[in-house]
Amino acid sequence: MKQQSPSPLPSLRSRVVAVAAAAAVLAGVAVTYTLQAAERAESADAASEFGLDRGTLYFRSTTESAGRVARVPAAGGGGGARATGGPSCERFYAAAGTGLCLQRRSGIPPKSYAVVLDDRLREKRRIALTGIPNRARVSASGRMLSWTMFATGDSYAGSSFSTRTSILDTRTGYLIKNMEEIPLTLDGRRYHSPDVNYWGVTFAKDDNTFYATVSTKGKTHLVRGDMAKWSATALRANVECPSLSPDNTRVAFKKRVREGTRDPWRLYVLHLRTMREHPLAERRSVDDQAAWLDDDTLAYALPGTGGRKQDIWTSRADGSGSPALRIRGGSSPAAVR
Repeated sequence: MKQQSPSPLPSLRSRVVAVAAAAAVLAGVAVTYTLQAAERAESADAASEFGLDRGTLYFRSTTESAGRVARVPAAGGGGGARATGGPSCERFYAAAGTGLCLQRRSGIPPKSYAVVLDDRLREKRRIALTGIPNRARVSASGRMLSWTMFATGDSYAGSSFSTRTSILDTRTGYLIKNMEEIPLTLDGRRYHSPDVNYWGVTFAKDDNTFYATVSTKGKTHLVRGDMAKWSATALRANVECPSLSPDNTRVAFKKRVREGTRDPWRLYVLHLRTMREHPLAERRSVDDQAAWLDDDTLAYALPGTGGRKQDIWTSRADGSGSPALRIRGGSSPAAVR
């Protein structure tokens, strides 16, 4: 019987190639782990002492530590002692011990995330998103969260944009990835159209009622929604980026007062019981979802001066007085009461 000869041992070159390939795989794993760890740490690295405290106005700094969440005392008209040490966000909002941080990371393609934060600004949940972060809101109780992303385009001033708006119930963990499928009633009828876009959600105290903008056929409308019934009804035309007052009686919004992309909006307040509206003293065009600091005062971002990207201004909700500069170098104001 003929005996088979043993298989030849791998050549030195084969062994070197195998070792090099294994090293490359391990290096790739290490880089991936490092990048993921850095992303996870992004919203938690400032969580030790920099938390959500009552009587404090939080905002996104656009000067020193640009992009990171900062804070000042809510009381007083001046800036107060400014502290910077929060997470890095493109948009930020907070209420009742819950923070919402929209992040965007460079890369091919870029990555976006909605990061849910606790009262110490530690990360609780991270949701991968597509698009450019645009609007963020947290209900007064801290339970309901909503965010809007630009799916295409990057401005509401033009006509070529599309949005994707999500709602998260932090108590149940239920996530509505895109609210465009919500049944809509417009002019007393069930409305269907492929061009329906929602953005700028704001929640009532009951964590069930919400208001938002819907756009279709080139027009915008204020809608009132019901989470339990999963329905929305249009209330009024030419309303964008609504923001419900703490007492739930009024909605601040931006209204288109001229066509085109040059200074198209002005801030208004709508009384929900009478459906009467009045403009604020602020006459400049504000492309923001204004935030209520209290029942009498609204805050919003405007292009900055002196090299600053944005500043935060305030105006009285009743339309009296004059706009006041509140924070130099800031955006995304959120008062934690």
